[in-house]
Amino acid sequence: MVVSAVLVSAQTRSARTLDIYVVDVEGGNATLFVSPSGQSLLIDTGNGGMAAARDAGRIFDAAKDAGLTQIDHLITTHWHGDHYGGLAELASRIPIRHFIDHGPTVQKNEATEKYLQTVYPELYAKAKHTVVKPGDTIPVAGIGVRIVTSNGALIRTPLPDAGRANPLCGSGPAPVNAIPEDPESVGSYITFGRFRALHLGDLTIDKEFELVCPMNRLGTVDALLGLHHGQDTSNSVPFVHAVAPRVAIMNNGTRKGGLPAVMRALYSSPGFEDLWQMHFSLLSGQEYTAPGMFIANLIDEQQDVMPLAPMPLPQPGPNVPPPPAHNGRAYWIKLSAQEDGTFTVTNARNGFSKVYR
Repeated sequence: MVVSAVLVSAQTRSARTLDIYVVDVEGGNATLFVSPSGQSLLIDTGNGGMAAARDAGRIFDAAKDAGLTQIDHLITTHWHGDHYGGLAELASRIPIRHFIDHGPTVQKNEATEKYLQTVYPELYAKAKHTVVKPGDTIPVAGIGVRIVTSNGALIRTPLPDAGRANPLCGSGPAPVNAIPEDPESVGSYITFGRFRALHLGDLTIDKEFELVCPMNRLGTVDALLGLHHGQDTSNSVPFVHAVAPRVAIMNNGTRKGGLPAVMRALYSSPGFEDLWQMHFSLLSGQEYTAPGMFIANLIDEQQDVMPLAPMPLPQPGPNVPPPPAHNGRAYWIKLSAQEDGTFTVTNARNGFSKVYR
């Protein structure tokens, strides 16, 4: 009887999973990790302004679904409003114990600078605050969390099982007109047994290139998360093909990200199986979009016919029409990983699941 009880106990522990909720914050970012120990890590808190209550509410719903009563660690990847905007509202709904970031903003913005001088210190005053650098680890019991990028700096020593030459490096990285703060993003490498995931915030092509060229310091991963919303200022072929994800989960909006160059980089990557998206992207059209079963949120006002060609990216200016509305129920995509490397991805909108062994 004692031996049987021990075996049952061991089976129960081995069956527990690392759960990852990719929450719909309308083209921003909010990704919640819940380790088998029950400890949590949240990366980013969605949009601010009028959307703060909406996005914080969606993150809180995911936390409730995971059985959380607090957020143990919060990484703010960088100081753009679609990544930190919902923070104060979320902190009013659930305790946050550890605030993590790359340090002061490098982008001149009066509202952000005021926030960092007044609101943010009040939020972490009774908690812990850490400015991380590459190579640091975040103590989430049951999983490994290593910082690989922060404040424009990158890890210099390859991760375990990484360090191979990358034949796709060519003459150098593609030029990119980076928005200040994007290259400063805090990037995280998450492990659970044989499972590997990578979330680099909005890290740009030039920084991605440095991580994998001429030597790939990251190795390969099972899941690539975020993808800078599917923007083509990130996600180049040398990077995507080097980390060779089996799946990608893209935090895009209806008219933000999912650009053709990114889709081509993903679908041509060796060993790539599926792209899961927060939203159907008008910028993909039928030409590049993922099948509907892999898309968590659609458009409230559906067109009669979905155009084959991708929609041109609207030029910025005062007369640009707003993106299609989506203010109804929001759905997340959930990844559950086992210690042996098997993982399951589920679309909460339609219940579709797929197991990757």
